[in-house]
Amino acid sequence: MNIAANPSPGFQRNPGRSITVEPFAGVVTVRLADSILASTDKALVLREENYPAVFYIPFEDIYFEFMKRTDASTHCPYKGDASYWSASAGGEGAVNVMWAYENPYDEMARIKDHGAFYPDKVSIDAAPA
Repeated sequence: MNIAANPSPGFQRNPGRSITVEPFAGVVTVRLADSILASTDKALVLREENYPAVFYIPFEDIYFEFMKRTDASTHCPYKGDASYWSASAGGEGAVNVMWAYENPYDEMARIKDHGAFYPDKVSIDAAPA
């Protein structure tokens, strides 16, 4: 029997809920002002019913020199606890512009060590391959 070490209480209560995580075939670039905060050809696309698709970018492709962790946090019963970062680049700043599930529930393990950005706070360009 396969017993999860960190199961999602959301999926336990609502096993019919659909959240998919798939590789994005192309390049995703995130900018604040004229500065690139992240750029990758290894982005994941998370799709969750009733929400727009979200790009998750590997930490290795995020320029953390522009980022500063904040005290903000939120909880999702499906993904886990999210941490937040603000960004400052090109003379501009954005508060809590990126979030990440650093220790997600088992069902969402693929988004560990990935960050997602708010499209109303930065420019997100996704160029399909």
